[in-house]
Amino acid sequence: AASVLRLPARVPTGRRGLRPSRRGSLAVRAAASDDAVWSRAVQFRPCIDIHQGRVKQIVGGTLKDSADGKADSETPETNFETETSSAEFARMYQRDGIFGGHVIMLSRDDGTTQAAMDAVSAFPGGLQVGGGVTAETAMPLIDAGASHVIVTSYVFRDGIVDQTRLDAIVKAVGKERLVLDLSCRKKGDDYYVVTDRWQKWTDLKVDAATMASLASQCDEFLVHGVDVEGMKLGIDDELVARLGKHSPIPVTYAGGARSIADLELV
Repeated sequence: AASVLRLPARVPTGRRGLRPSRRGSLAVRAAASDDAVWSRAVQFRPCIDIHQGRVKQIVGGTLKDSADGKADSETPETNFETETSSAEFARMYQRDGIFGGHVIMLSRDDGTTQAAMDAVSAFPGGLQVGGGVTAETAMPLIDAGASHVIVTSYVFRDGIVDQTRLDAIVKAVGKERLVLDLSCRKKGDDYYVVTDRWQKWTDLKVDAATMASLASQCDEFLVHGVDVEGMKLGIDDELVARLGKHSPIPVTYAGGARSIADLELV
């Protein structure tokens, strides 16, 4: 399964070196500014990507809708595929006390939906789930055991945030159970949210203004660096730096990590 990194929001500590909880933490860093001292923790989070009912890791941007609309006609490039079930991975993460992992449904078929349900049921309250989630389908996932639902394409229409849909899913599950996926690609000097399996560009920049605006309507952000996702070429360090600087709430970055050195770089 893919790896992700959680960057907590900036929280003033009041003194240098005060350290937050280290459950699942890989590194803790402190830095001084003119008006405050900040402490940051980076935590590893696992990801269970499911396609056609099986756990896989797919190279970013190679998963595209098939001409006939059927999941079994899709032929994305994969780095990893296993016979181990999603539920077995979930129980492993529960055993090791690794909370906050992501279960991502990469195809629209009953086998994938069932595998996601099996995973969150095996580790109640320990996993977040995303992939085609809507206001109508979110609560069954929460009821099955998901701690949060992850939403992206549903809340975008015509390249912008659809506030009506965003309000609907916040009403359905509550702000505290919602993760907004701002996965993005770089165009020019800016990063823009991409949706629908990262095939469609939006007009929304991933910047300080966007994150400040959306932070009041969700619990966390998830951001895949789509340009490096699945390529094992190293993280998109420019994107990570922007997320760390601008996000007022916890944000999980995914994409390109290939070694412990990459985790330390984050």
